[in-house]
Amino acid sequence: VATAGVNKGRSAATGAVIGAGVGALGGYIWSQRMEKQKAEMEQAAAGTNIKVERTADNRIKVHIPSDAGFEVNRATVRPQLARVLDDFAQSMRNNATTQIWIVGHTDSTGTDAINDPLSRERAANTRDYLVARGVARERISIDGRGSREPVASNATAEGRAQNRRVEIYIGEPAQ
Repeated sequence: VATAGVNKGRSAATGAVIGAGVGALGGYIWSQRMEKQKAEMEQAAAGTNIKVERTADNRIKVHIPSDAGFEVNRATVRPQLARVLDDFAQSMRNNATTQIWIVGHTDSTGTDAINDPLSRERAANTRDYLVARGVARERISIDGRGSREPVASNATAEGRAQNRRVEIYIGEPAQ
């Protein structure tokens, strides 16, 4: 009877270890498909200021600066971004198991009442552009962060330009 209690305790501990391992796998995987998609997106972005990189958590991050994406205080996709998004859409359609997050950002020159909706509208317009080119809407989530996540100082024009951006994250969920 005493050994049954010990084995039961070991089973619970073993289950906890296995459960922790499964939970750790709940993130994203970096597969050959993801590597291929990253290469396709890098090729599509060549010659622009758009950057494509692999993140530490195994997602693709596409950094679209304001000069490549949107005019100041506007949310309309610029023609040079549209050409790149056309190629991105094809790559996204070819990798239907990935999830896509689009996040809009602004500089701090306006109020939150202006910046928050503007950043979300930029993300929404980017999503809508991709959806119009065959990427399933249910795969795409959007968010607008306004001026809350600067990547540079808002004290200079150059810094503000860096903060006005859209970021696209693409991840293949671990099974």
